Amino acid sequence: MSQTKKAKAIADRVFIRLDREDSATKGGIFLPETYEPVRTSGVVESVGDKVTSVKCGDRVLFHVFDELPAYEAGVVAVRESSLLGVWEDED
Repeated sequence: MSQTKKAKAIADRVFIRLDREDSATKGGIFLPETYEPVRTSGVVESVGDKVTSVKCGDRVLFHVFDELPAYEAGVVAVRESSLLGVWEDED
């Protein structure tokens, strides 16, 4: 039996699960399978012990060229300094 293991970020690193890709635009135009949009937002999955500005579960925006592939497809690693903001819920 295989168990799924979750990676733990260290130091000033943050692991982010990228937002899902849309297969069509808001106007209803379907995008080809070869289209790869630049995704710069997602949900924090793990934070290193030196990270103070975000926590797991936060939706964040990050600098597009600072991410590195992480432990599975759709998850990237960035430094805390590459984070541009945290999405806040409007109540």
